[in-house]
Amino acid sequence: MARMNIRSFPALVLLTLSGTTLLSGCKAKTETPLAPPNIIFIMADDLGYGELGCYGQTKIETPNIDDLARRGMRFTQAYSGSPVCAPARCVLLTGRHTGHAYIRGNDEWGERGEVWNFARAAEDPNLEGQRPLPVDSLTVAEVLKSRGYATGMVGKWGLGGPLSDGIPNNQGFDFFFGYNCQRQAHTYFPLHLWKNREKVRLDNPLVPPGTKLSEGADPDDSTAYANFWLREYSPDLMQKEALGFIEQNKDNPFFLYYATPISHAPLQAPPHWVDHYRQKFGPEAPYVGDKGYFPNRTPHAAYAAMISYLDEKVGELVAKLRELGLEENTLIVFTSDNGPTYNGGTDSPYFNSAGPFKSEYGWGKGFVHEGGIREPFIACWPGKINPGSESLHQLSFYDVMPTLAELTGAEPPPTDGISFLPALMGKTNEQAAHEFLYWEFPEYDGQQAVRMGDWKGIRLELHKGPSEIQLFDLKSDPAESHDIASGHPEIVEKIRRIMETQHKEPELTRFRMAALGDEVAKN
Repeated sequence: MARMNIRSFPALVLLTLSGTTLLSGCKAKTETPLAPPNIIFIMADDLGYGELGCYGQTKIETPNIDDLARRGMRFTQAYSGSPVCAPARCVLLTGRHTGHAYIRGNDEWGERGEVWNFARAAEDPNLEGQRPLPVDSLTVAEVLKSRGYATGMVGKWGLGGPLSDGIPNNQGFDFFFGYNCQRQAHTYFPLHLWKNREKVRLDNPLVPPGTKLSEGADPDDSTAYANFWLREYSPDLMQKEALGFIEQNKDNPFFLYYATPISHAPLQAPPHWVDHYRQKFGPEAPYVGDKGYFPNRTPHAAYAAMISYLDEKVGELVAKLRELGLEENTLIVFTSDNGPTYNGGTDSPYFNSAGPFKSEYGWGKGFVHEGGIREPFIACWPGKINPGSESLHQLSFYDVMPTLAELTGAEPPPTDGISFLPALMGKTNEQAAHEFLYWEFPEYDGQQAVRMGDWKGIRLELHKGPSEIQLFDLKSDPAESHDIASGHPEIVEKIRRIMETQHKEPELTRFRMAALGDEVAKN
């Protein structure tokens, strides 16, 4: 059956066909119902809260993303669902926080064999990908498909290997192009990508992540790094497919989840952008590489170049919408999966990558401190979202599912989230607030966190046994420098009860923590 072109019907007919009000309690200024918009959800990888100009960045240039904020809304209290890749994506797609989600950490599914052997994985798809989402998971893509949306996913997946039930095409996406596997994304010049269920081989030689400079090479000689800039740059290929998906679905409502691997290490950026920042930053020491990442002659220039390249691609997406006359009926959201990283030659202190929050190891990626989970979050919908607006509404990735369900008139599935559609529409008096936001993370020694108003409670090193709750007042201490738990026992007790009630024992034993009462295997 051909897909119905919803936009060809007037609003009154839409209401008659659906039998429901598309945007209950949320109308345009003219008080007429809003047509369901196209939705482009762009998620950067390891991009810090402070790495965009509109969030205070001074070294890296991001004019196109800044323009989204200028023409839309900038959230300053928005959070990822987790401080690392796979669980953040699971929370986003399923609307379940990490106390209830199936995937709660990065699980490389290592019992399959040599999953980190890039040569073997290139030939054996069973060695690719992470632990899969169950096939019966309900994702935001499936919810939008129920409303007639074409659904596409471009970028890095990380929620199920190519031979598993967890692939995007089994999780509600009509179209997929990109990396199935997070490990494969440790090079921007892979041997292959995936298009739906088919492997697309690229014209790149195998240069496994972690390859060092040739023996005897001069690390100050730019030509020594030739092996790390090859032929087919995966972000270019993914951008082409994203633009093609928009073009192909210009006459139908569509949802594009664009999970770019940028700015995750390795440091591999187009030469023209690197040259731009080499001139801007001046001489710098080379990065000679470490386990899993490539060396780079000018790491600061390369890192900034990656982000400006991403910004350039965002500009191309907007230009495509304008060319097709779709801009005013498209909601664009831009965010990041977690905070800035500490490895691969990145230098978050140099760029002040987490803005007002700490970003070095122990505070950024991998940790439930603000630097690891507070994210840039921008929403732009011309004519609908007030331009240049700012929202203090506290949200997390598990709020995206109910928000998009309400936006499109879909039946909202059970989630841990609250729709922030009223906040998007500037109706702050109608916006429900979270009593608390919750995180747990079984990696990096085991962690829990709760945000309750301006209070932030954290427990660390849970794999070493039950630990005390640290308490911070984010209003006066956003950097979480002063633990004031001893002075507020009643707040600590409220947070303790939240931590107890929001944790459900994980189905996967890998994500269990004995300190939280989970049954774990005895060594």
